[in-house]
Amino acid sequence: MEHKGSSAYDEQDFFETFIKRKMRADSPNNAIEKPAIMELLPNLEGSKILDLGCGDGLFGKELLEQGASFYKGIDGSENMAELANKNLHGLSSSIVCQNLDEVKFEKNQFNLITSRLVFHYLPEIQPLFNKIHGSLVPGGHFVLSVQHPVITSYMSHHNGKEKRGHWLVDHYFRSGERIESWMEHSVVKHHRTIEEYISAALNCGFTLKGIKEGKPEQKFFTNKEEYQRRQRIPLFLILSLQK
Repeated sequence: MEHKGSSAYDEQDFFETFIKRKMRADSPNNAIEKPAIMELLPNLEGSKILDLGCGDGLFGKELLEQGASFYKGIDGSENMAELANKNLHGLSSSIVCQNLDEVKFEKNQFNLITSRLVFHYLPEIQPLFNKIHGSLVPGGHFVLSVQHPVITSYMSHHNGKEKRGHWLVDHYFRSGERIESWMEHSVVKHHRTIEEYISAALNCGFTLKGIKEGKPEQKFFTNKEEYQRRQRIPLFLILSLQK
């Protein structure tokens, strides 16, 4: 079955498998992408935060524990939104189940907006960049991560059933839809170059404050072989932008 956006996470088998994979030791999300994101975040003390594609809400819980005053998470999956509500119960937070193209962005509301591994699911990103820029207070930050463009450029060589031992970069400058085999499903993603991501941010007035490609650090891995394997190619592109 072919899935677009967050629809895959509302299939129970896919959802449960994803959560298990995400929480396993040496998961790239936890061992590579999250540490890079945390390094690029501004001071969170007293911040109002909007998280686009909040997933299970555990990231929001951590941001609140680090001093944020309020966290709002948005996710298009009912399963994810339900889990996020459970994980954030009793905290200064709000979780909304809504697709990003349906969100009404209020002007000058948030000190920080985050989005982890969402933008590569979107066919168009410039309109959303514009809305995010408008919803930040002056001096506010937008920190986002995406699957690295060298990964999204060509996905047809991998069946998604075993660990990759090689990667092929091809059609890099041909932006557009890609189909990835992932956990026995077909997931629609949208490839764009690093230049296109950064240009979309600059076009609406953001200043680029930082960029990371998720270079692995051994201290975040329990398995030496997995750490060495993850040094072969970048999995993530992480940008820090300021209004």
